[in-house]
Amino acid sequence: MLVKLQDPTLLSKSVDIISELVTEARIKMNEFGMSITAMDPANVSMVFFKLPRSAFSVYEGGTDVLGVNLENLKKVLRRCGSKSTLVLEKNEDNVLNISIEDKIKRNFSMSLIEVESEDKNMPSLEFSSKVILNSSDFIDSIEDCLIVSDACSFSVKEGKFIIESRSNLDSARSEFSGDEAEIHAEDCKSRYSLEYLQKFVKASKLTEKTTLNFASDHPLRLDVKSANMEISFLLAPRVEVED
Repeated sequence: MLVKLQDPTLLSKSVDIISELVTEARIKMNEFGMSITAMDPANVSMVFFKLPRSAFSVYEGGTDVLGVNLENLKKVLRRCGSKSTLVLEKNEDNVLNISIEDKIKRNFSMSLIEVESEDKNMPSLEFSSKVILNSSDFIDSIEDCLIVSDACSFSVKEGKFIIESRSNLDSARSEFSGDEAEIHAEDCKSRYSLEYLQKFVKASKLTEKTTLNFASDHPLRLDVKSANMEISFLLAPRVEVED
């Protein structure tokens, strides 16, 4: 297996985000490109990442699975500059050779590991509500909620989408109408952990739009997508009595 990325920025930033949820992962390489599917140790969230074959300038080899320590891979990918070319090559000794080509060529070797993980796919769920909004607005709303509480609610009421958090005395609320967001939804409400959402919004920074799918007391699916990258998260709801 040998692949080359002329712009490794999206891979580097995506691995950075995924490493906050899981420490080890199986990177799958097949005819469609590179993908990672993983569930966090608490079984609260799930992440799916895809870098299509078209994102690579060179893509050689068939189906392969690379078991990696994401923290170690993240450190190497951070060594890439904005104009670097990244080359990944798996050799027969179960070692991943990583080359960063810039003014000079730098080489790293990383031992591949056995990752105990079931082969999972992102489950197919039905949602009653879909909201597409500017990523910058979504990020601001989550950061507002973090000031107040450790959880927030997503709700749709009378055609408006609302992100809100409350504590005993304080609250934060962002309200979106059809002018600020694309809302295809019925009235519903669900509550989610801000600890996880704070990590997810780092992916929102990579694209202009963020898509949210949810329903009452139902998991949230958050999607960000560009021409050369796709990241999706699933997050279990926090079902509890609000203050």
